[in-house]
Order: sequence, then structure tokens, then C-alpha cells
Amino acid sequence: MTAPPLLFDRALHRRRLDRAASGYHHAGFLKARAAGDIVQRLEAIMRRFPTAVDLGARNGAFRAALAVSDAAEKIDLLIETDLSGRMLAGRTGPRLVADEERLPFAAESLDLAVSSLALHWTNDLVGALVQVRRALKPDGLFIGAFLGGATLTELRQCLLEAETELAGGAGLRVSPFADGFDGAGLLQRAGFALPVSDVDRVTVRYSHPLSLLRDLRAMGETNVLFERPRGPLTRRLLFRALELYGQRFAEPDGKVTASFEIITVTGWAPHDSQQRPLKPGSAKARLADALRTTEHSAGEKPG
Repeated sequence: MTAPPLLFDRALHRRRLDRAASGYHHAGFLKARAAGDIVQRLEAIMRRFPTAVDLGARNGAFRAALAVSDAAEKIDLLIETDLSGRMLAGRTGPRLVADEERLPFAAESLDLAVSSLALHWTNDLVGALVQVRRALKPDGLFIGAFLGGATLTELRQCLLEAETELAGGAGLRVSPFADGFDGAGLLQRAGFALPVSDVDRVTVRYSHPLSLLRDLRAMGETNVLFERPRGPLTRRLLFRALELYGQRFAEPDGKVTASFEIITVTGWAPHDSQQRPLKPGSAKARLADALRTTEHSAGEKPG
């Protein structure tokens, strides 16, 4: 079997997260939003989850959201993991430095796995989800959130145009993200049952595009593509990109907008008790009878 291509430099990503750890709380608003949404979904599920793991916990946003929710009573043990040891430092509770591409959990050892805004940095997202599914007990639950394709579209456009204008060509300086419509399909490919996916589109306003760049650095969400341009982001290129950003995406009050797309997926490890679609032709009642209408042939020939 051919190994998936290496898109992201995971070692560089770890160093970026280490650098961001001390100030992450200043720019953790997207993480908090995604984690809070996951907790709200747990509130609606009438189940207990004795052993749970938070993959890519960063500053503990999921644990914090859980602490002020009734869903906290549903979890006995929450293990926080992160690629960066510095992100986990200084907090209480079970913590584990772990790579989301190489999960250390035994098969069928977890009742619940969650992850907010970390899995989009894996080189093989389906492979990472397969590992999550294998670590879950039968009928175990996974809820994950990752950044989708419309994220930072404004910044991507301006950097590409500025570099093309100044250098005659451009490379990817903003990492690509998964398409929002792929969420349920990704879970199906990873072997999850009952997959559900939805998208939360968030618009953030900044006084200046430079403030957006500072937030991305503080989040540890800067470009770590292996095929990223090796040349530096020169002052001339940066200023031209920021100039284009202000021209195209400024609102009447002078502030600029930045788009983020959060894809949230929910899936269950397969179990015999779960609902399954009926086989074609196995219906015992006619739809026309239920609707009290007359059935008309669509022209198909009888088999």
C-alpha cells in the first residue's frame, strides 16, 4: 500500500506550538468556541463515558467548557493529550504528550474521544481517524472539529496575488484545509457508523491585518507545509499583501474581516445495537398509502 504524501512538517508544527504555548490564551477564542460546541453536543447525549480523551488539548479549552456544563457528570476520567508538552504544562489532571498520527491507546480502551482544531494538521486525516475508531470501545463516540476549506480565504488570496505581482509566481503560504462537505465522508472512510457533519462559519473583525497574523502566530497555526516557499516573507511582499487586504476586505469602519470555517463531525464505533438502513425492497408498506395519494409509474420496466 502506498503511504500518503507528507504534507505537513510535524516537527516544525511541534516547535510552533511550543513557541505559542505561553501566550495561547490570548488567541484561543476559536479553540474555546469549538470546544464549547462539542460540550453542547455531549449534553444532548444520554450516555456515560467512563474514560475519555481530548486529542490536541492545547490550553485545556474542552476541560474548561466541560467544567461549567452538566455534561461533566458523564465523564469519570478525562485524559488530555497534545503534540506539544509545553501546551500541557502547569495544569492538573492526566496529561500525555502524544502525536495524533501515532496514538498510544490500546484497542477498545476509550468510551469517548474528542478533538478540537488539531486534526487538520495530520498528514493522513483518514488514518488518524481510523486510529481513533480502533481505540474506541464498540459504540464509543468521537466528536471532532477541524478547520475547513474557507478558512483564511482572504489572506490566501492577498498573499497569492501579491507574490504573483512582485515575483511572477507564488507558492502556498497558507495551509490548505479540508472541504466542509467531506466531513461525514471522512468518518465513513475511517469506519465510523452514523456519521454526521456540520459547518460553523465564523467571521472575525480586526483593526488591521497585522493583528490577524499575530493571532495566527499565537495560536501556533502558521504554515508548516513541507512544500512551503523557502524564501522569506519579505517586507515588500508582506506590505503589498496587507495593502491588498485592506483594499478588498475592509468594512466601512476601517476594520477588516477574516473567515474561519469549523467543521464538526460526530461518529460512533460500530456496534450491533446501532440502527442500520433497511435493505432496498424490504419495505412492508407503500409510501403512496402513507401519503394518501395515487402512485404513478415513472416508466420503469418491471424486473
